[in-house]
Amino acid sequence: MEMKDRYPIAVVGGGPAGCMAAIKASTAGEKVVLLEKNPDIGRKILLTGNGRCNLTNNSSLSVLLEKFGRRGSFFRTAFSTFTSNDLVSFFNKAGLKVKEEDGGRIFPITDRSQSVNDVLRDQLKKGKVKIIYNYPVQELKKEDGYFQIKKAKNSGMKNKQKKLIPPISDVILASRVILSTGGVSYPKTGSTGDGYQLARDLGHHITPLKPGLVPLKIKEDWTRSLQGVVLKEVGLTFRHGKQGRIKGEGDVLFTHYGVSGPTILDLSQDVVKLLDREVEVKLFLDLIPTVTREKMEGILLADLKKHGKKDLQNYLRRYLPLGFIKPFLEEMAIDSNKKLNQIHRRERITLLDNIKNLKLTVNGSLPLVKAMVTCGGISRREINPETMESRLVPGLYLAGEIIAGCATSGGYNLQQAFSTGFLAGKGAGGL
Repeated sequence: MEMKDRYPIAVVGGGPAGCMAAIKASTAGEKVVLLEKNPDIGRKILLTGNGRCNLTNNSSLSVLLEKFGRRGSFFRTAFSTFTSNDLVSFFNKAGLKVKEEDGGRIFPITDRSQSVNDVLRDQLKKGKVKIIYNYPVQELKKEDGYFQIKKAKNSGMKNKQKKLIPPISDVILASRVILSTGGVSYPKTGSTGDGYQLARDLGHHITPLKPGLVPLKIKEDWTRSLQGVVLKEVGLTFRHGKQGRIKGEGDVLFTHYGVSGPTILDLSQDVVKLLDREVEVKLFLDLIPTVTREKMEGILLADLKKHGKKDLQNYLRRYLPLGFIKPFLEEMAIDSNKKLNQIHRRERITLLDNIKNLKLTVNGSLPLVKAMVTCGGISRREINPETMESRLVPGLYLAGEIIAGCATSGGYNLQQAFSTGFLAGKGAGGL
């Protein structure tokens, strides 16, 4: 016979959205249970910001909404109800100070993601939230006014809680449920897309799942030898068709499969959309964007005369990283050991063309499981933005990455998780 426990509020998923939802809901004075499939909360938080956790960004509300694209206004109430300042205050009051870095990025003063998890765990304990670990949810349905949450059997997980009184139930009943199971990126953290199927079973529509903040693949074989090389502050232009352009500027990291780096990741969402329609997208790199082509041509002409006895490879070191120069020149069929006074006009023009407009071909991205965030998810049209309650299933609330829509890097996606979690907890708690 199946054991059943009953709670007013159940939260499924112990990431940033789920933890914040449970913390806020607990302030209503009702009993809250948090169901987490892992042995601990916040597995994905530990990876954010290279292990430092870029908590949020101090940008204005308008910038926050803009970062989530043309339907970003959906998050207006969430971001207004629980702002980035509110999030900073939340951690400050819990004893964790923060600091601001370039671009308005906010990090814990400790530079440790674990510090964020520690605060969330302490606040859950303070709110008397019951956390059940190693509880993968297989089924979520609503019958007779209650949600039935069924645990997956034979999941291969062993519960590490030494003593469970009462023992874990096979089925949990809840009056209200907050679904915050995350996306499908980084599945080792528990983000395996379970929540999408649970939502789909309840009648929700899931928009196409696409990788966001993901490295891109490059077709040209010569770039494989550049693995680990970083081009600093270059101009990037992705071109498609006659008119379309996606532009940015920043560092480009070459990998064994293509390119990465903050700007590449930020622009990747738009590039991936193009790759759905195009087999390939052209990427043009301006290796010295601070100097116009005309000015660069003048500099080259002068230097060819002034430093005529210097070889080309050593000369280019003033502009480009050493590991990049030789493969770059080989691709243009220019001898890297050639003296500057031996460079003829055709080679000079070819060199100038490639310095100011190096053409590469993007023919794909890494898969969704390698992306930092999932773009796509439960349709925002089916969620009340004032409360995060489902428009289709009363009593069901959605929060975090499971909701369609993603932003660039910089703390915006984590702020979305905390803000929607807070609003969902507020709604579920009747606050």
